[in-house]
This record gives sequence, C-alpha cells and structure tokens, in this order.
Amino acid sequence: MKKVYIACLVLWFACSGCTAIKDAWRAITGEEEEYSAQELAWVGMDNYESRDYKRAIEKFEKLKDWFPFSRYAILAELKIGDAHYKLEQYEEAIFAYEEFEKLHPRNEAIPYVIYQIGRCYFDRIDSVDRDQTPARKALETFQRLQKQFPNDQYAHTAADHINKCYKSLAGNELIIGIFYYKSKHYKAAYNRFMAVVSEYPDVGYHQKALQYLSKCEASIAEQQ
Repeated sequence: MKKVYIACLVLWFACSGCTAIKDAWRAITGEEEEYSAQELAWVGMDNYESRDYKRAIEKFEKLKDWFPFSRYAILAELKIGDAHYKLEQYEEAIFAYEEFEKLHPRNEAIPYVIYQIGRCYFDRIDSVDRDQTPARKALETFQRLQKQFPNDQYAHTAADHINKCYKSLAGNELIIGIFYYKSKHYKAAYNRFMAVVSEYPDVGYHQKALQYLSKCEASIAEQQ
C-alpha cells in the first residue's frame, strides 16, 4: 500500500543524510531551537522511517508548535497520527487523524486519513464474544470512506476489512441469540437470529441462524 506523502517533501530523501548530521550536531550542542520548519520535517521523517516513532512525534509536535503556519505543519499533523498508529496508541491516532480531517477537509490525503481512522478501530476487533464497539465503528468509518470516495484505492482496500466487521458483528448476534435460546427467552433469541439473517451479508452464520429461527418459532408456538 502506498504511503501518503506531502508534495513539499520530495527533497527529503536527498537531504536526509545532511539532516542526520545536523541532528547529531544539535544533540551535542543543544542548538535544537535553531531548527527550521523544513529541518524539523526532515528530522521527523528520518525518525519515522527509522521506526523511532516516539522521537518522530516529538519532532512533529515541535514543528506544529513552532511553525503553525508553515507548509510543513500539514505533514506534521498527518505523521503524528501515523506515528501513534504505529505505536498502537489508537485513541491518540484517531484524535490526530480527526483533527487533520477537520482542519483540511479538501486535502488529497483525506481518503487515507479516513481509512486510517477505520484501521484504528479495526485493529482492535477481538473475538465474537467480546465488545463489538470496535467492529461497529470500523464498519461505520469504512462505509463512510466508500460513500465519500467510492473510486479511491483506500475505499477498495476497506472492502476487505468490511467483510471481517460483518463477520464479527454477525457472530456476536448469533452467540447472544444462542444464550437467549438456551435460557428459554425465545422471542429475544428470535430477534437476534433474525438480525443475523437480515442485517448482515452471508459471512458464515446464516445457515445456523436459520436453524435456530425455526427452533424459536416452534418454541414460541408451544408457549402460546
């Protein structure tokens, strides 16, 4: 999957060696306050590409604080979200991405930003017997991406994740329905099994849900 880069950093690769030297020198001399916006962007990207995400965040935060109107501040806002995501600090990443989307709604990176918000939820999806909030929020975010940018590559990538979201949510409805059925709460169970069939595509649970629907109907009829 391609990375999203801001056009103003096309020279970063050519200059990264120079900035590494400057970074080392400033670490010795304590002259960090003399960084330019461009140099902070380069050093932050050096740290990010070296997987030193904590230090990258520090540099990008300084870039935002010291040069809020710089053209490089946009890069910093985006890469802060990416660095938090790499550190699995998902709430912090979501906050950074949502701030970016709010501040730059027309930026070319917005499809990527929305996708990354979805991934922050998606990566926290657990087993079907656990809280399904991450699956629901991931699904909502990926569907929003597809609606807003149907032809974007990130919308196409999100389609694969949506299937897993459906599977997790459908599986959760099924096991809750089975619990209600075994507890003889047949109407509540019926509603859960019906949700599996009507609200989610066939992701492997339809046949079992249909079988339990039939059992519920029979049990409800016996109670009447």
